[in-house]
Amino acid sequence: MFITFEGPEGSGKTTQLARAADYLRAQGLTVLQTREPGGTPLADRIREVLLDAANTGLTPSAELLLYAAARAQHVVEKIKPALQRGEVVLCDRFADSTLAYQGYARGLDLNLVAQVNLFATGGLEPDLTLLFDLPVEVGLARAGARAKHLPDEQREDRFEREEIAFHQRLRDGYLHLAKAHAERFRVIDAAADVDAVWQRTRAILDAEVLRRRGR
Repeated sequence: MFITFEGPEGSGKTTQLARAADYLRAQGLTVLQTREPGGTPLADRIREVLLDAANTGLTPSAELLLYAAARAQHVVEKIKPALQRGEVVLCDRFADSTLAYQGYARGLDLNLVAQVNLFATGGLEPDLTLLFDLPVEVGLARAGARAKHLPDEQREDRFEREEIAFHQRLRDGYLHLAKAHAERFRVIDAAADVDAVWQRTRAILDAEVLRRRGR
């Protein structure tokens, strides 16, 4: 089963994914925990370029193609082999992120972004997507507080530095995707405290993953 965790800056999706991985492993499942951009040595090098705040001149089209290159490598080298082995794959961001960030927020043609995604993924789609949604101001405040505790070389905050309007378009785009693909999206209120968000996340995993497997 392929499960993706999506959300804007400061949504806490990475924390919830780590909890989900531990929880599913405790239920006896084999879990691959991965992320985008990244997940392979080559894709991790592309990640460094994409998230480096110094790369202010990166154009939206170049950004789109770099994400696609990282994803294509990730899918072939890591995600598909794990699924073929019968593992549960938990991925921090996937193709929906590209539609939200480069499509809705950057303004690139959505059909073009969808075609690039299709080429990069080889048609692979998540079975379940958890969208951690919260107001823009709350998410950015959280992301800023987190970044303050990191040394400059570890900060991946190029997107956090965008204007508020960018982040509002991003949130609206995610919510539009959730409505358009309601069969696989589950929207979680990420403005609550981390334990409350986890309770909701675990309930979804119980219903959508464990019960399907008779656990």
